[in-house]
Amino acid sequence: MNKVLITGANGQLGSEIRNLSAEYPDFQFIYTDIDNLDITDKKAINELFEEHNGIEYLINCAAYTAVDKAEEDTELANKINVEAVANLSEICNSFGTKMIHISTDYVFDGTNYQPYKESDPCSPNSAYGRTKLDGELTFQESGVEGIIIRTSWLYSTYGHNFVKTILRLSNERDQLGVIFDQIGTPTWAHDLAKAILDILKFSEHEPDAIKTGIYHYSNEGVCSWYDFATEIAEYASHACVINAIEGKEYPLPAPRPFYSVLNKSAIKASFDIKIPHWKNSLHQCIDLILDS
Repeated sequence: MNKVLITGANGQLGSEIRNLSAEYPDFQFIYTDIDNLDITDKKAINELFEEHNGIEYLINCAAYTAVDKAEEDTELANKINVEAVANLSEICNSFGTKMIHISTDYVFDGTNYQPYKESDPCSPNSAYGRTKLDGELTFQESGVEGIIIRTSWLYSTYGHNFVKTILRLSNERDQLGVIFDQIGTPTWAHDLAKAILDILKFSEHEPDAIKTGIYHYSNEGVCSWYDFATEIAEYASHACVINAIEGKEYPLPAPRPFYSVLNKSAIKASFDIKIPHWKNSLHQCIDLILDS
């Protein structure tokens, strides 16, 4: 049975992997988060690898994701998104462990007019995006066997996210203003978790599958934050009126990409991944949230 180490296991993606793990009985999962593994401490990581001898895969779900706080807290963002990735990559290299590292659409500047391919130039316009790109480069320069998966607009039944916020506010208020001039694609963390675990399963039959490369994953389709919020409120049958506003009417410390739709052709072709439409996945997630 192959051992799989999960870092950031208490976050949205890590929690969804935990939920799905029973469907993948060929793998033994080891869950870690800041309470039992400091990924900025190379010695601690090494000791964990020695304790759990024979870790075949590492899925790095850990990240500093407070986009606006990163503009001031760059040192901590860099420590988690870059230095920790260097630690994990180095130790995976020394133990022969393959690594899947999660990155973001924020590595792009958002000026494209068509979905971003993996090969498109990166030019982040926020501190968060810069640290995530530096983490990608650190991963690649380490020579570790593994892949990077960039994703966007992640949400789930866990933690704090846009879907939960809109569900709450649209139930409390008569009107909400939501930005309409930033375009992308929501990603249900459950779907991304399943894709990652399916990639592990795929690699058992194709040993070179997780060798090197960057892939994009989000749900299918395209929308603005306004479209996303409208769908959330309408599906939940909340009477709140969602008003479209320009991004400049809601200034934030960190600039957001105006367009960050990801092209998913590569991950679908390489790993035979089927990707649901964002509305279908959103409805499933909302049902779970409202039933809880």
